[in-house]
Amino acid sequence: MNDLKVVAFDCDGVMFDSVQSNMDYYNSILNHFGKPQMTPDQFVHAHMHTANEVLGNLFDDPETLESAHVFRKQLSYWPFIKGMKIEPDLKDLLEKIRPKYKTAIATNRSDTMQGIIAEHGLGGYFDFVVCALDVKNPKPHPDLLIKIVDHFRIKPYQAIYIGDSVLDEMAAKAAGIPLVSYKNKDLSAHYHISRLKELEKILLD
Repeated sequence: MNDLKVVAFDCDGVMFDSVQSNMDYYNSILNHFGKPQMTPDQFVHAHMHTANEVLGNLFDDPETLESAHVFRKQLSYWPFIKGMKIEPDLKDLLEKIRPKYKTAIATNRSDTMQGIIAEHGLGGYFDFVVCALDVKNPKPHPDLLIKIVDHFRIKPYQAIYIGDSVLDEMAAKAAGIPLVSYKNKDLSAHYHISRLKELEKILLD
């Protein structure tokens, strides 16, 4: 950690509790096509993957899947953004670490991240934001994190990534970036934390 320069965050499950908003979002799409609500397994998949991958998992008929993609692009995400619960320590942590470190977001979200940042008053808190639309391959591939490394012109070990899923673990490992596991003791990580505030001890001591 002596040469650490960049602190990168996943969005869902780390920066926000977005369980209910994501569930409501995809269930509204399923409801539009007369489909039953997501099963627990489908939701676990939906909470980690890109929107395109989620719809591919929810709709097995190619014609309906294509219609679902069209409908999703027409469906406003704003009502669901408002339902996302920002982690209580996030802004305070960012204010404390930003004088010392650059901050970034690496998320499998696609076209909703900028709206989320605006709605929850996070403008100016992050130096770089990378979404699934910005890379060829989303997580579990390392592309998002490699893009962060390239942007800041650093070595992988000069960044850390705070994530909560096995996709985050796989992406960080493939990119050579140390992982901080958030609220998930099952992940292989350099650190395990249960509150973002715990990062202060890691980053500022």
